[in-house]
Amino acid sequence: MFKKIIRAKATWVFLFLFTFVYLNNTSLLVNPENGKPFLLAHRGLAQTFPMEGITGETNTARIIYEPEHPYLENTISSMEAAFQAGADMVELDVHPTKDGQFAVFHDWILEYRTDGEGVTREHTMAELKELDVGYGYTYDNGKTYPFRGKGVGLMPSLREVFNYFPDRSFLIHIKSNDPQEGELMAEFFRNLPEESLARLTVYGGDKPVAVLKERLPQLQVMSMATMKRAVLSYMFLGWTGYIPPAIRNTHLHLPLKYARFLWGWPHRFLARMEAAGTGFILVLGDGKWSEGFDTPEDLEQLPANYTGGIWTNRIDRIGPEFK
Repeated sequence: MFKKIIRAKATWVFLFLFTFVYLNNTSLLVNPENGKPFLLAHRGLAQTFPMEGITGETNTARIIYEPEHPYLENTISSMEAAFQAGADMVELDVHPTKDGQFAVFHDWILEYRTDGEGVTREHTMAELKELDVGYGYTYDNGKTYPFRGKGVGLMPSLREVFNYFPDRSFLIHIKSNDPQEGELMAEFFRNLPEESLARLTVYGGDKPVAVLKERLPQLQVMSMATMKRAVLSYMFLGWTGYIPPAIRNTHLHLPLKYARFLWGWPHRFLARMEAAGTGFILVLGDGKWSEGFDTPEDLEQLPANYTGGIWTNRIDRIGPEFK
């Protein structure tokens, strides 16, 4: 008799917990806001390349697809084209220069994409301005170089980007794990008005991002360390509806195949992140090589009425789908 009572109580406790978790996390009880997803254009409007088999040492400028547009990544013209195509935010890469500026350029070395030599950050901004950033691109194994001679002087400084786009949002990628770079960027940002700072997000190595967050607590940042803390704390406590401090006022990039397991996915989760002041971007693949939603067919994988962020390498294809 006693065992039956215990089993009955356990059953009722289980049913109560199950009902609580379900009602607290189902999106069926959330009316998603009308509107389009938040579109993040990776490197502006850039030349793309196959992701299969690439490594951190791959010269991707030598394996681009046959060009469909005239734009080169991380240039002001490519960013302008991305915003015109419908981007809400543009991702760009930065390196500190010898003369105390930040150059907007992807590669650690200059040989892959430009006619220069050496480590990018070991040059002054004036020296980098002399380079042809379209020099190394080829889609036919070096038979032709369609952008050679067309990218001279197109490597911008971060200051130039901000001056040209004073009211736009950017995701800035720190390419090192040097804490001093966080100090330099914090000093650079310190003179920006609060409304400009609110439109910026920074991601990169754990050490510079940690320094930057300490110096500018109001800034949205992301590193592997911050993302792990945020996701693990949310998976542990988010089922209750509580938003842990680690996932507040931060930024998350997650592959769609993992995001599906977040408590409240999709609409309740997105509402929680908005209330917590946290940006959220979906990527494709495993998140390692910047795979994005690059075709209309890719968009079919999104949840119905999805209004969170999506990462794309082809804003020219994706942007018009939401106009």
